[in-house]
Amino acid sequence: MTTPIHRIARTALLAPLVAGCLAGLVGCSSVPQDEYDQALAENAELRDRLAETQDMLAQSEEDKTELLRQTQDLQADLQRAESQPAAAARPAVGAGGGMMNAAGDVVLTVAGDVLFPSGQVTLKTEGRRELDRIARMIMSQYPTKTIRVEGYTDSDPIRKSSWKTNERLSSERALAVEAYLVARGVEADRIYSAAMGPARPKSSKQASRRVEIVILAN
Repeated sequence: MTTPIHRIARTALLAPLVAGCLAGLVGCSSVPQDEYDQALAENAELRDRLAETQDMLAQSEEDKTELLRQTQDLQADLQRAESQPAAAARPAVGAGGGMMNAAGDVVLTVAGDVLFPSGQVTLKTEGRRELDRIARMIMSQYPTKTIRVEGYTDSDPIRKSSWKTNERLSSERALAVEAYLVARGVEADRIYSAAMGPARPKSSKQASRRVEIVILAN
């Protein structure tokens, strides 16, 4: 069965032969000039149609190749996602709403903006209320665990605050939280603080400014 493309190609190849035959008969009265010109025009049109069809075929092959590549990429992503345990994508939740890390520690994160005014170490009213809740939870659910209070800041250099470095600011804030928890009943001999400064930044500067209360597994 002959396809349209094959017919166009065959006609385009035969057209020069027809044109040559007509060229030899230009001077004869049996081949008028207008018929000769028409044959040449048809020849040119067929060549253009053949070239256009070939371009469309080439583009179709490129589109097919790209779609195949995208399909393979999606299949690979799906296989990787299915191979990961569900627990790896969803952190374990400890008592009191904290997230459990790989070491088994329960981490309670409190936003720095909730606890302190900007650049200061004096606890806000809403910060004290949140620490009251955490202190009750620690004493009722983790009565023997060691507690580490970690202070964090963003990475912006300190300019307006009286604290010279981010590490010093994070230290003072961690100490303020530690002292408040002790005042609310957490035993002083099982709690200590650590200044982390801009270490372990979060997705934004606001999220990076925080205090993490870590209830140690060991």
